[in-house]
Amino acid sequence: DPANLFDYEKGIYVKGKVYDEQNGGGAWTMPGWGGQQQPGQQTPPVPPAAPAVSPYDHTAEFSEEEVHDNKIFALAIYALSFIGIIIALLAKSSDNSAYLRFHIKQELSILITQVLVGFATAVLCWTCIAPIAGCGLLAFLGVVEIICFINVCRNKSIEPLLVRKLKFLK
Repeated sequence: DPANLFDYEKGIYVKGKVYDEQNGGGAWTMPGWGGQQQPGQQTPPVPPAAPAVSPYDHTAEFSEEEVHDNKIFALAIYALSFIGIIIALLAKSSDNSAYLRFHIKQELSILITQVLVGFATAVLCWTCIAPIAGCGLLAFLGVVEIICFINVCRNKSIEPLLVRKLKFLK
């Protein structure tokens, strides 16, 4: 019946009264998309989603006691750079603290990257773009150090940006 195909109130085309009466109501669903189930059909259970954990976050590897005991040295590592590493290495707890070794390793990788960028900038100083790019990269590495310092303040042990992508520093 052509008069049944357009609903003037809603302004849409509809299947019609005959179709609704034959198919048990006006609810229209796509098979497999939910909606009304056939008699005897069960919906498969949805497994719970696992929490997303970053592979660069090592916070769970260290005990709260170890973090509490070595937090000052870890902060010194990022605040004082090379001198902070020397202070942390001279600390008696650095021998058996995986937490402190983690942060020493991360700061050493940042320092090595800074030295490599500085060396490449010095070698290519006669060009125009290399000193500008080198200064920008060194500024970015300084921001990475500040982020690492903040992470230590928040009791987080996360590998720094950019340095985590450099596989030769592992």
